[in-house]
Amino acid sequence: MRTAKDTSTFYTSTLVAFSDAKYRFLFIDIGEEGTGDGGTWQKCNLARAITINRAGLPQDRNLPNDDEPILFHIVANDAFALKSWMMKPYSHQSQDPTERLYSYRLSHARRVVENAFGLLQMRWRVFGMTMQQDIQVCKKITLCACVMHNLAL
Repeated sequence: MRTAKDTSTFYTSTLVAFSDAKYRFLFIDIGEEGTGDGGTWQKCNLARAITINRAGLPQDRNLPNDDEPILFHIVANDAFALKSWMMKPYSHQSQDPTERLYSYRLSHARRVVENAFGLLQMRWRVFGMTMQQDIQVCKKITLCACVMHNLAL
């Protein structure tokens, strides 16, 4: 999200979100001016709760015909720090074929949330241009648009 206070100054803010398979936003947090994905994540309440006791993540479950529980993980891009409950792609610098396949399949899983962002932007065209409002107003617009996006699905 880009906002302009005047004609020469631009501010950016990052929207971090979880979505389900139906493109609904389950959690959203908007970072402060100029913070990236990782910085926004480190400051959000859900990150702290998950770090402490995995709050917010579903309980581990067994797959059909299996007695080993499968842990739930968050799928993230490479801007995030690696955690035991977070999956992210390997570094692009030195991937062997197995790592390249893992990163490719992980990127397909991440497409769900990327598509949710795309639907949000298509539905409310204001996200495809620079907003002329104050950064706090832009955050409220974004939060409201995410709620309306969920209601419209």
